[in-house]
Amino acid sequence: MVNQIHPDRLAEMIDSNEPFTLIDTRPEDSYEGWRIHGAENVPFGPADEFADADLEHIAAAGDGEPIVAICGKGLTSTPFSFELEQHGYDDVSVVKGGMKDWSKIYEVVPLETEPDDLIVHQLQRRAKGCLGYVVGSKRAASAVVVDPTRQTDQFKIVAEEAGLTIEHVLDTHVHADHISGGPKLAAELDVPYHLGAKASGRDVEYDYEPLADGETIHLGDIGIETLHTPGHTTEMVNYLVDGEALLTGDTLFVESVGRTELQFGDDEAASGAELLYDAIHETILELPDETHILPGHVSVTADNRYEVGSPGDPIGARLGDLRDDLALLGLDEDEFVARLVETAPDKPPNYERVIEINTGTEPPEDESEATDLELGPNNCAA
Repeated sequence: MVNQIHPDRLAEMIDSNEPFTLIDTRPEDSYEGWRIHGAENVPFGPADEFADADLEHIAAAGDGEPIVAICGKGLTSTPFSFELEQHGYDDVSVVKGGMKDWSKIYEVVPLETEPDDLIVHQLQRRAKGCLGYVVGSKRAASAVVVDPTRQTDQFKIVAEEAGLTIEHVLDTHVHADHISGGPKLAAELDVPYHLGAKASGRDVEYDYEPLADGETIHLGDIGIETLHTPGHTTEMVNYLVDGEALLTGDTLFVESVGRTELQFGDDEAASGAELLYDAIHETILELPDETHILPGHVSVTADNRYEVGSPGDPIGARLGDLRDDLALLGLDEDEFVARLVETAPDKPPNYERVIEINTGTEPPEDESEATDLELGPNNCAA
């Protein structure tokens, strides 16, 4: 009898180093583009039968361990597992919802803060490396959500369990790699949705309340100050939380900085890089070394590993440490611009369509399209 396991259980098995063999039944090009670390690829279609080479591959990969099969949406891994049973394998599981549901797994990480009143929770969307935040005041029992992803219930649950009422929803910018949950969450809760004031130049059709450079939202005694930091996009803002932590969106990551050509285009990427250099050096690096940098993403490899840290660990860094350790921050402006323009990685798939959705100009056709657009890791770092 083939067992069905939830993606949460698969994450548990991976993180605890349980002995098992993961087999990905998607076509080779899908597997090569995005997969779970350690997965073996045995392409298998709904009408396929095992070839001798497939059985030899499975036997060599499995080495007698339990087998877990995964595909795109759970459609081919199930008949694959039934075939395995017919060939004598008696400990086979299928991941419910496949890579589609794997892409919706979250870790919630409470972050240490200096003021006793301040609460910051980092929500990590494991497969994509998207990082969102619930920031709140214990005494005021109120919170803001920053850069929520499409699975808005995740943010509601975190706030509720912390005893906080969400009063504002903020995006740092118009995202290009995933569909923002900001407008949806704000509408569900009937609270204001905010973007930076320069979003007026992005043809955003959602209702939003603009935040100007220096404007502050208060949660009791906790202040969240808006800092305009263009470069990745023209409207990008960072949020300085109580002078202690900076939510940097796609401006500054722990391992890199934001790329610039997704909005500016290849021809104007250098102009964006110049803006980004100024934002980093004239705004972010003017803050105290003790400022805790909390980015909007962590880079994820094609085989689904974090470039820095691990799922469930805090993703962030002390600004003084980044100043010393991140080579990009030590370049002069010409070197910085050349580095961003000349070595840009592949663009995120579907990024132009994702931008259309995040500006509200062309909503997704349905849930299926939204899910398909988001498959794969983010690719917003330079």
